[in-house]
Amino acid sequence: MKIDFSNANVFDKESLKGKLSSLELPSVAGSVIDFSGYDILPAFIDVHVHFREPGFSYKERVATGSLAGAMGGYYAVCTMPNLNPVPDTLDNLKKQLEIINRDSVIKALPFGAITKGQNGKELSDMEAMAPFVCGFSDDGRGVDNSSLMREAMIRAKALDKVISAHCEDGAQIKDSKEAEWKQIERDIKLVSDIGCKYHVCHISTKESVDLIREAKKNGVNITCETAPHYLTLTDADRDDTGRFKMNPPLRDAIDRDALIEGICDGTVDMIATDHAPHSAEEKGRGFKGSLNGIVGLETAFPVMYTSFVKKGIITLDRLVHLMSINPANRFGIETDGFTVYDLNEEYTVNPEEFATMGRSSPFAGNKVYGRCLATVVGNKWAYISEKIKKDI
Repeated sequence: MKIDFSNANVFDKESLKGKLSSLELPSVAGSVIDFSGYDILPAFIDVHVHFREPGFSYKERVATGSLAGAMGGYYAVCTMPNLNPVPDTLDNLKKQLEIINRDSVIKALPFGAITKGQNGKELSDMEAMAPFVCGFSDDGRGVDNSSLMREAMIRAKALDKVISAHCEDGAQIKDSKEAEWKQIERDIKLVSDIGCKYHVCHISTKESVDLIREAKKNGVNITCETAPHYLTLTDADRDDTGRFKMNPPLRDAIDRDALIEGICDGTVDMIATDHAPHSAEEKGRGFKGSLNGIVGLETAFPVMYTSFVKKGIITLDRLVHLMSINPANRFGIETDGFTVYDLNEEYTVNPEEFATMGRSSPFAGNKVYGRCLATVVGNKWAYISEKIKKDI
């Protein structure tokens, strides 16, 4: 089956031309699918997801998480190391890689842990893992020991790998703004001295934006991410359910507005979801009793497109940079895929339709624009929607 892209809205015709012309779908010989009116975009990259395997497959599996990514338009994801066993040695990492190689329908690139067991006391075997990881992170925990973080940065620089830091100072009040920005402030001083590639996970405060903006002006090798929920929601939107429970928490309108300014002026480099599924029981204990974490791979682009592109706050080009081009450049990920979106389709977010095993989303019930119709990874269709399948 041939595919007619001739009247589609192709984001970058030169880079995608060869791939589009060579693609076929297995079906009735001689028939053609017409993608007229749809948008063909570079597939997205999420540098912050939790696929829970090995160790916690009751929350998510690589198979379900990667399919959720494909259904959201993602070509690649970077998986965080809070697993069992923690990927802090090559042997432990190989257990995760075996599952990824067997089950993932998109490119899944693991982070190695910064410290053994993510306990913040002793560095992991970074050198042995370096050829197989996208970077190093202790996501879920901050590295409180400054000397240890300095040594990690020195070793990461020698390996030409990114340190992706969950900034949460254990000496500060839990969930406070200071817990986030004070550790960013400390790390900026370290990076200024060492010069490693440093990336800040899920920033959520105005102070974090201000510190990173100033650091960039001073030539510090720093990038950062934020998530759709921090850009579109505040603590005033929260109800008493677990679907609003995440770490860092939702902040106030001043913080949200600073983050929006950050995606507009380039201070914030990329959008990541922090896709973190849990079981229904773990998220059904009310706000206080539920575990931290929400799902986001299947809603990130529609939420961002609806909230920011449709309203003229940022362009579609800027959103593609935030979700595809910038993360690829920072983490050295070669992009070889695209996604097909119907940007005119409006629908209501229904978690029961998700591919992920997680169902906890703060966007449940929201009306959004932008339906993913297909995602291509390499020369394979990682996902084809029912809307397309019915025409085959």
